[in-house]
Amino acid sequence: MTTSVRSVPGWLLAVLFIGVPLLELIVIVRVGQTVGVGWTILLLVADSLFGAWLLKREGRRALAALGAAFGSGRMPAREIADGMLILVGGVLMLTPGFLSDIVGFFCILPFTRPIARGVLTRFVAARLVVLPSRPLAGGPDLGGNEQRPRRGHHDVVQGEVVDD
Repeated sequence: MTTSVRSVPGWLLAVLFIGVPLLELIVIVRVGQTVGVGWTILLLVADSLFGAWLLKREGRRALAALGAAFGSGRMPAREIADGMLILVGGVLMLTPGFLSDIVGFFCILPFTRPIARGVLTRFVAARLVVLPSRPLAGGPDLGGNEQRPRRGHHDVVQGEVVDD
């Protein structure tokens, strides 16, 4: 199977590396003007400490769920996605800023993570293009010979559907 990944547009990188920190700074200044500098710094530190604790707790749960999935012999797609979201959320929680903390909480908290997982799944599916690396059954192979489908065999992948 051959895969191709689309590149990230330059404007999106500019927004992420210039726009988001600028917006974070504006929010921090506004909060500082409203509640005072000391309370703002205290809120940012408390936010980071709570985020570190939450990251540790949810990270352990995700690691245990990953081990259980491997132990039962099933593909741990959900557990891997949860682990990625917890990692991203933890980085955002440890980064100073209120907006990044909100997104970090959204990625880490167990009751909002399924929504974030759905967003992540749609994002990855839209970015990843899968191209067949072998001819379809019955079509010519690379040598120009016709391939005949085998009787009783179909291109069916066995699996189960898991609703969250």
